[in-house]
Amino acid sequence: MLKNSALKNASWIIVCRVMQSLISLVIGMITARYLGPSNYGVISYVSSVVAFALPIMQLGLNQTLVKEFVQNPEREGKILGTALVINIFSAVISMAGSIAFVAFVNAGETETLIVCALYSLTLLFQATEMTQYWFQSRLLSKYPSIAMLVAYVLVAIYKIYLLVSQKSVLWFALSHVLECLLVSVILMVIYVKLGNQRLSISWRLGREMLSRSKYYIIPSLMVMIFQHTDRIMIKLMMGEAETGFYSAAITCIGISGFVFSAVIDSARPIILEAKQKNTESYEKKVTQLYSIITCISLAQSVVMTLLAKPLVLLLYGEAYSPTASILCVAVWYVTFSYYGSVRNVWILAEGKQKYLLAINVTGAVANILLNLALIPLWGGVGAAVASLATQFFTNVIIGFIFKPIRRNNRLMIKSLHPGVLIDLLRTVLKRK
Repeated sequence: MLKNSALKNASWIIVCRVMQSLISLVIGMITARYLGPSNYGVISYVSSVVAFALPIMQLGLNQTLVKEFVQNPEREGKILGTALVINIFSAVISMAGSIAFVAFVNAGETETLIVCALYSLTLLFQATEMTQYWFQSRLLSKYPSIAMLVAYVLVAIYKIYLLVSQKSVLWFALSHVLECLLVSVILMVIYVKLGNQRLSISWRLGREMLSRSKYYIIPSLMVMIFQHTDRIMIKLMMGEAETGFYSAAITCIGISGFVFSAVIDSARPIILEAKQKNTESYEKKVTQLYSIITCISLAQSVVMTLLAKPLVLLLYGEAYSPTASILCVAVWYVTFSYYGSVRNVWILAEGKQKYLLAINVTGAVANILLNLALIPLWGGVGAAVASLATQFFTNVIIGFIFKPIRRNNRLMIKSLHPGVLIDLLRTVLKRK
């Protein structure tokens, strides 16, 4: 499917993310044990609140910048500079909104408010991480991958210090800010050395970019709703401990998330480029991407379901034992979740961004209703069932109902044929 440069790009991401995940797994496991389900639940709750502000901060530019760079390489400096300024401005507004929300909903919970104020600073530095999309467009993801690994190592050392000195949950919230700050600084330094153009700002270009990216703002917000509403609702309806159990399950699932991100991020510019040249080749690449995602996600789901109990006890200890039953259900939504990511690449290539709003609003409403019904009955397990049903409905069923994206669903179904994956493996082996 992918050219050698794309395969090398993906391998860089995977190698660095494997190392990053191992470090994160060990430090995260010790941190979760140290904080306990309640404090761990507070961190998870605040991270979900801030996640709601992320689409507003990004303004949909995270979805379209790769295409902007691919189609207009002669003005990449102006594109990136304009995107950075726009996102920094929106980050400040998003930070204020996150803090105001927690101050209102969690009135009287001083510690939760302070943790939110600290954690929301990540939005400011994530705004300056937009440089990573320039690296993606050039198939140079080894640089952001190395930057993230370096940041992870340094922050891991910092967390070890926090654990040894037995610091409070506030200091652990600050560690996430430091990680984003380091990644942002490193990426900017590398871009200055490798970029062919100086950064500049064009408000006219900014309006043009926002006119193309605006279709992603509300849909991305809707995605965040059915990705993070569960933790917020569990916190408000069941308390911090249940939130901690659920968050631990989601963390286990996310251990292998770097693989999916590496494959999709590396495939995106190749698919967008193929769309401009050859329809048959373009659709073949989309189909093969679906096939890869299906294979990896199903393997993960089977393994984690069979090993849920021993895995949770090994990583988090007896205090988190209720997490195992949540993990057995939640892990199965991974396949359908990443189907949505592949569909969004197809939608971007087809220029059908305007349909994302209806798709994701429907999914968000379904998720909220299911969580309201199931969390009081089954707690974290209920939230997991709600997430599974929502992802399947939003990323599979709606595609058959909604005519403008039925073609994508045909490619999805076609990818389930074993011959697609076999053909891809033969192609890769021949190139080696």
